[in-house]
Amino acid sequence: MLLVRQAEMALTKLFADGEVPGFIHLSIGQEAIAAGVCSALASGDTLATTHRGHGHVLARGLALDGFFKEVMGRAGGICQGRGGSMHVADTSLGILGANGIVGAGIPIALGSALAQSVLGTGALAVSFFGDGAMAEGVLHETLNMAALWKTPLLLVCENNGWSEFSPTARQFAAQLGGLAAAFGIVHELVDGNDVLAVADAATRATSAIRSGNGPRLLECKTHRVRGHFEGDPQKYRAAEELQAGAKIDPLERAQAALRKAGIGADVLAAAASEVAQRIEAAITAARADGLPDFAPALADVYTPLPA
Repeated sequence: MLLVRQAEMALTKLFADGEVPGFIHLSIGQEAIAAGVCSALASGDTLATTHRGHGHVLARGLALDGFFKEVMGRAGGICQGRGGSMHVADTSLGILGANGIVGAGIPIALGSALAQSVLGTGALAVSFFGDGAMAEGVLHETLNMAALWKTPLLLVCENNGWSEFSPTARQFAAQLGGLAAAFGIVHELVDGNDVLAVADAATRATSAIRSGNGPRLLECKTHRVRGHFEGDPQKYRAAEELQAGAKIDPLERAQAALRKAGIGADVLAAAASEVAQRIEAAITAARADGLPDFAPALADVYTPLPA
């Protein structure tokens, strides 16, 4: 969680300074979901994420050098600087990619889960999605197919209460638990700001899935600290809600639990220092890296006609 938080805080400055091309969508305040869910995954599992997916890929183990080079548009990025913030992927880690289209990663994860089932790998697929995707038909279709085929699919909803700039209640008339029940899929609602609660729920869900009990849906209630995109003035949110994040910060809660368990302040400070040094080194490496060449990118788009 420290890694995700500090990496995204660094991105806020890089973006403001013009070192990050395009838009970025930050998951500050939602780190416990990424850390808790990914702690329950095995090496062969796959995941599909969203436009707000930095936390998921970093929690899965994506190398910091490749991550910062990609988001900063450098040739050495994990996708050679072509994908940027919203299209980070690394198939060696089972990261099927982020997606700028709301809900579009859900059927990709379903396809991966079906492949795992057909091949008999014993692995599973995870789809992270926001509450803005609850009204998307592709979610409903995926729930239906996943239930019919008993695919090893874990659907994780990061419910921060906002569908871009609108309250989710204005976008979706039902409740996610009711939708899951309509397809006979087990749904669990969890405090998404409590990393231990998320990890426990994810462990139960993945264990059930690996035992052949079909898909599961985990809904994590959380808080989006920053706007829909970095630079969003958030005029649509009340001041009280904007300030509420400090009271439920998942990092503060985790640190309090660690201190209660006897972990000293020096240990926590050392962890934060180590993470800061790793991030600074990755940013330095990204700044020193070159920009992508046009010719190789063009070669990946067009196939030359035979002579």
